[in-house]
Amino acid sequence: MLYVEILGNLPEMAGDEVKAMLELGGGKITGQDYLVIKVEADEKALPFLNRLGLAHEYGFLLVEADSVDELLGKAREVDWPIRGTFKVDTETMSNCGHDVLDLPRKLGGVIHSQGFRVNLSKPDTLVRVYCGERLYTGVRLKYFDPKTFERRKAHHRPFFRPISLHPRFSRALVNLAKARREVLDPFMGAGGILIEAGLLGLRVYGVDIRPEMVEGAETNLRHYGVKDYTLKLGDATRLEKLFPKKKFEAVVTDPPYGTAATLAGRERDELYRKALRSIYSVLEEGGRLVTAFPTSFDGEGEAEAVGFRTLGKYYQRVHKSLERYFYVFEK
Repeated sequence: MLYVEILGNLPEMAGDEVKAMLELGGGKITGQDYLVIKVEADEKALPFLNRLGLAHEYGFLLVEADSVDELLGKAREVDWPIRGTFKVDTETMSNCGHDVLDLPRKLGGVIHSQGFRVNLSKPDTLVRVYCGERLYTGVRLKYFDPKTFERRKAHHRPFFRPISLHPRFSRALVNLAKARREVLDPFMGAGGILIEAGLLGLRVYGVDIRPEMVEGAETNLRHYGVKDYTLKLGDATRLEKLFPKKKFEAVVTDPPYGTAATLAGRERDELYRKALRSIYSVLEEGGRLVTAFPTSFDGEGEAEAVGFRTLGKYYQRVHKSLERYFYVFEK
């Protein structure tokens, strides 16, 4: 059994990202306690869990309990998979219903009595305790260091444009598309989504109507070591002409929300409608489109009118003038 600790900003979206990766790697979610998701999976799922964007960490789940005493009792029976030294670290979630103030010392004592050495400053193994409605104890396998995502934020790229999704969200959108081979972004801008997809080993295709964006996106992809890409100058509403006879496994995009100038002089909502029709025409049967639209646009209704099926919808307030939904659609 595994646990995944997801981030708390869009927990429903983060949970569905975990589900999508388990559908690719084999496994299933067996329960959730606020930000802790219980997962039944074997080692084949780990490369897919390693792709997660909206997760803090994952690891082996070894003990579940309804009280501190029960947890300590079960911990005495565990064959702890600890290499080298260890430290116990407690995460108290907002729904924590237990007194865990002294739990790290008590659990550390139980584990230490089995012959393992404590190192509070630089442990080789981190034992995690999560306090929610229940108590959970496990050993961390993977930590998603936020610094690695921060280094790919827009202002760190050689070609900089301020309006860009955070790399964690770009990564999550790619994962929600369940892409195994390739991703198309028909509104690629500076290439943020393509960077994340490319770093996952996917072949990436990008389209933008502005020449400077095509050149800039290529600069950014090269900067991050992404080599398997095809970028085209063109119109997101005419993808079938840009890619004749090509059907894509997945389309992931973040269309522009702004003024007529940034939309090449076209009305925003009509651009979205035409783009949805064009994306549908180049998507494989069963393929997914993952995108964002401002709340003022009926993304679900318009996509379903084209023929898409809505699989997910997640609200995000960016700032006072922009509220949006992230959508997962399937052809």
